[in-house]
Amino acid sequence: MTQTEQKDKNVQMLSKVPEVTIFFWIIKILCTTVGETFSDFINVNVGLGLTLTTIVMGVAFFAALTFQMRAKKYIPGLYWITVVLISVFGTLVTDNLTDGIGVPLIYSTIFFSILLLATFLLWFINEKTLSIHSVYTRKRETFYWLTILFTFALGTAVGDLYSEELGLGYLLTGIIVASIIIGVFLIWKRFKLDSVLAFWVAYVFTRPLGASLGDYLSQPKKYGGLGLGTTVTSIIFLLAILTVIVILTATKMDIKAKNEAASKEPEKDTGHKVLYQTAGVIGAFLILGIGGYAWCSNNIASQADSSVVSLSGQLTDYIDLETAIQSAVDQNDFTTAVAKANDLEHDWDVSASQLRKIDSSTWSDIDGTIDKVLAAVRSSNPDTAKCDLVLTASLDVLNSSN
Repeated sequence: MTQTEQKDKNVQMLSKVPEVTIFFWIIKILCTTVGETFSDFINVNVGLGLTLTTIVMGVAFFAALTFQMRAKKYIPGLYWITVVLISVFGTLVTDNLTDGIGVPLIYSTIFFSILLLATFLLWFINEKTLSIHSVYTRKRETFYWLTILFTFALGTAVGDLYSEELGLGYLLTGIIVASIIIGVFLIWKRFKLDSVLAFWVAYVFTRPLGASLGDYLSQPKKYGGLGLGTTVTSIIFLLAILTVIVILTATKMDIKAKNEAASKEPEKDTGHKVLYQTAGVIGAFLILGIGGYAWCSNNIASQADSSVVSLSGQLTDYIDLETAIQSAVDQNDFTTAVAKANDLEHDWDVSASQLRKIDSSTWSDIDGTIDKVLAAVRSSNPDTAKCDLVLTASLDVLNSSN
């Protein structure tokens, strides 16, 4: 073995991320599911609200990232805890833009796509590689975690855009995303798609896949889910993640895989071939993404009554639901209040694409007040006065818009 080959082997063994095995993808999907359900659990069930939840999870994430960056080698538990926390934080970043500030999901999708591509470009210009097997310097690790953050934020925006705003639903969105991932795998196997390019495409799309899975498991049965709820779903997946981490720590399977990969001859740079493949993949997703967005938007427009130009008269059902919630709260019957809140959330989400099409600005204002109602009513320790306050505010907005 030459000195250069030995150096390449040592460098890969020092990489602070795991080898990409089946366990890597299993735990990645588990993490993305937790990112969706656990953020909802803290935000809504615990009742911290979107802003405070973001602050708490942001502090936890940056604390874990600090320990991860200071580590001298790959430590399974530390690495995957950081991934879990960045999945939650990345989800909350997009949720804050959408629900907190009112930024349309299409703009969030474009924004995070640009940030992700810019990060990849800067990473490649500085380091001449985007391979996760070469993450052994502070600069490369910084690029790596910044990329991971943007993949989660982008995946959240894309998933919510198509499943909610464009009305495809969580299950259909999950099927489409799973088909894309399988397609990328087959192209990689059959037509020799660059492995680094294939990895990052799959990595981005596992986020909406995991989110769709989480929503399917947590949503009530009458809404097409399995009815496990965000609490049970989060616990199940956190335990599953912990189990896999324990297995990896005990067996060191991903570390052994790293050593075996390091002993192989490094792949030669394919130069222009990778550039052409990258341009082709970006072009394909632009065509499919824009085409899908246009088709779904036209489908929504065709279903809507063209004579309806405002939300006036369209909000009576939601006013009735919030009135029923307020009545239950006043009677201290939070079991009924929570059930009605679940109905409110479901009905509002189902109609979101058409209502937003009519008046996106008013829809965003109402959506923000409904989020506060859901958080207050479904808190683990609900406060009657706070619930009455947010319900009154939300009903004022609904009535004035209706």
